[in-house]
Amino acid sequence: MHLGFSYVGLIFLLMLIIPNIIWSNNQPKDYEKYVVNENKVLLALERTGEVLVSTVCLIFKDLNIGRVSLWSLWLLAAFLLMLLYEIYWIRYFNSEKTMKDMYSSILGVPVAGATLPVAAFFMLGIYGKNILLVISVIILGIGHIGIHLNHKKEIK
Repeated sequence: MHLGFSYVGLIFLLMLIIPNIIWSNNQPKDYEKYVVNENKVLLALERTGEVLVSTVCLIFKDLNIGRVSLWSLWLLAAFLLMLLYEIYWIRYFNSEKTMKDMYSSILGVPVAGATLPVAAFFMLGIYGKNILLVISVIILGIGHIGIHLNHKKEIK
């Protein structure tokens, strides 16, 4: 692992953050009723993971595009998952914006809004051979996906 700025990490973060900024003005109906029931342990893991992932993916240049090889397929897979995440958001923003829309799946991926970026950043960590990013994503995933799965259970 080599310290240095990662433009790939920045691109991934922008692909993550921009739809979430737009979402803040397009939250699903009755969302406030579900937020108050969030598990505090999962919430702490999610917040910790968010900070760690955001930091680690920016400060290691190993995540940048290097020599193209079979190993680059990890980066390609990660990017394709982020593109699918963007499609998820386009679909959500064009929906009625209900809780069911928010926690929908896409191409069989459950709670796609939570699962896709976690999987993408995990693969980015593998691509960059960055154990800190992989561990950070696992922490984030436990909290973030856990919270979203609990919300999905509540809406049934």
